[in-house]
Amino acid sequence: MTRPTILELRHAECESSGTYGTGLAGLADVRTIRTWRENLPTDPRDFAGILVMGGPMGANDGATLPWIDTEIAFLTAAVAADVPIWGVCLGSQLLARALGARVFTGPAGEIGVAEVTLTDDARTDAVFSAVTESTFPAMHWHYDTFTLPDRATRLAGSQRYENQLFCHGRNYGVQFHLEVDTDLLRAWLDVEHYRGELVSALGPGAPRSVAADVAAAETITAPLAATLIRRWFDAVVIG
Repeated sequence: MTRPTILELRHAECESSGTYGTGLAGLADVRTIRTWRENLPTDPRDFAGILVMGGPMGANDGATLPWIDTEIAFLTAAVAADVPIWGVCLGSQLLARALGARVFTGPAGEIGVAEVTLTDDARTDAVFSAVTESTFPAMHWHYDTFTLPDRATRLAGSQRYENQLFCHGRNYGVQFHLEVDTDLLRAWLDVEHYRGELVSALGPGAPRSVAADVAAAETITAPLAATLIRRWFDAVVIG
């Protein structure tokens, strides 16, 4: 029996699907497109679902990075074709743009491990009803945020940003990084730009302290990421 294929749209080599990819192992084949140097597929309907990952650029950077606007158009077509999307950080912002919402720079960056709090609507959501606690830790690394798209349901917020998670039909925008475990964070911090940005934002001890926080949280975040992406696959992608 042929397994479904999930399209992963990657915006930086180090920002892979991480523990989401681990959760999909054995359920689906994943085809990765590196959007900054590879052409997008012609038809989103060739895929059972789409993972849209993070990256250091912004959803409003189309003037200097034309592939950003090309990707938003592709996601708009995917929404119209009812191909489910799971957007992470930058991916959630690109999805929000594709759904007609506004993406803008917030009052302050949100970087490091911090609590996410689910809304009451999450309790009955097809995917996030699998979460047994109302709050959980997650890695954050963003400066931009978005308005809630029309007809979307807000499922979570954090102390700094109200819109951390939304559902719009079969599509999910996830601002935070549940996919980040110790190994993936190490890959991020091996990139000079990422490490320098973290030090600039939080101080010279930040790489060590954030790594320790991620290591402490991953006993929760890694299995949670796998559970949620499998739930999305089972209940939304093929359900």
